[in-house]
Amino acid sequence: MGGVWIWMLLMAMVAGNHAAVFDVKSYGAKADGKADDSKAILDAWKAACNAGDASTVVIPKGTYMVGSMKIEGPCKAPITIEANKARFVAPIDPNQLRSHNGWINFIGIDKFVLQGGRFDGQGELAWHQNNCAGTGKCGSMPINLSFNTVTNALIHSITSYDSKQYHMDVLGCKNVTFRSIRVSAPDQSLNTDGIHIVRSSGINVTEADIKTGDDCVSVGDGSQQVNIEKVKCGPGHGIVIGSLGKYNNEEPVVGVTVKNCTLTNTVHGVRVETWPASPSDGIARDLHFQNIIMNNVGTPISIDQEYCPYKCDKKLRLKIKANDLTISFSRRELGFLKRVLVFLDFDKVPSRVKISDVTFDDIRGTSASKVAVKLRCSSGSPCENVGLSNINLAYKGSDGAATSECANVKPKLTGQLVPPACQVSSA
Repeated sequence: MGGVWIWMLLMAMVAGNHAAVFDVKSYGAKADGKADDSKAILDAWKAACNAGDASTVVIPKGTYMVGSMKIEGPCKAPITIEANKARFVAPIDPNQLRSHNGWINFIGIDKFVLQGGRFDGQGELAWHQNNCAGTGKCGSMPINLSFNTVTNALIHSITSYDSKQYHMDVLGCKNVTFRSIRVSAPDQSLNTDGIHIVRSSGINVTEADIKTGDDCVSVGDGSQQVNIEKVKCGPGHGIVIGSLGKYNNEEPVVGVTVKNCTLTNTVHGVRVETWPASPSDGIARDLHFQNIIMNNVGTPISIDQEYCPYKCDKKLRLKIKANDLTISFSRRELGFLKRVLVFLDFDKVPSRVKISDVTFDDIRGTSASKVAVKLRCSSGSPCENVGLSNINLAYKGSDGAATSECANVKPKLTGQLVPPACQVSSA
């Protein structure tokens, strides 16, 4: 990764000093916040992408109203978008963007730098239309910035405001660094993860300041060699590996490090989450959380293999699989069948995701919840080789000191541990 990082810095220097320049205003951009500047920006991109030498798309100071854009490769040479003082504004109505995965989409680009820019998703209307908590269907709104199969890239000094859904989605990418990133959305904004990483490798997130209504950083299936460092998170839901195990044939998560971060007033801390009743086996291993400060954080340390945020207490499912057919019954329908079928409670069927080689080291500060450490692993596939080291978490509530819970795990313990590990333990 060090070689890639040095290469990207050199590329940025070369692009800034010697590259051909493609100014979007030369292609008709108005930058008045009223006219749609999408075509002008895309025309400048296409010209730069087809240039034989390193090139820079310059987006000068101004406000650019843009609809959904697909900024696509492959390009003939390294390319930079320089938008240091530019502000981009999305349509308010999410229906204008719903036919696309995201608002601004970067697809299939190699050797790429995105430098600067303020991206305003104008998401308030979308948050009111999002019934994620009621339906469990949370992927219908546009994403501010989508990175799909982008490789060898540096994304830095950008700000994402009020996205309608995720602020940044990283899918199928390799060797991408996100540096000096700001994310801002109110804590009531639904499903607005700051940076969501899935099926990607060699991803670095560093020096980010994330305030949002959901996870600051979330790492999904198929992610490998991910480094999250020097992130300030809060408000938000913390930093999470997961949720995993909801879908069939998810890819392993291997080699995730979260270190030197500060979480403040977040709903959760650092955690690993998997769904119960996983449809297939899964793997999450080599996961490390180190040197993290918690300021009034709910359950600062957590492994939760019973994660089920929507309707698990209202809908029970019986899954019958034959010839790849899955049938789901509601509670009412199961009532007619329970004399002849086994009654299955969805949130009690163990997760099939195997979690192993996990460390929580030097995590300190204050917990907003009495349970400061919760390690609830799967009864069907217990966690292995989990370590707690140098934990110091205080709880200021009137109902006593901080406590810890464990299930289906026997953690390795070193150093000072406050609260003591596994005060409540089962299995």
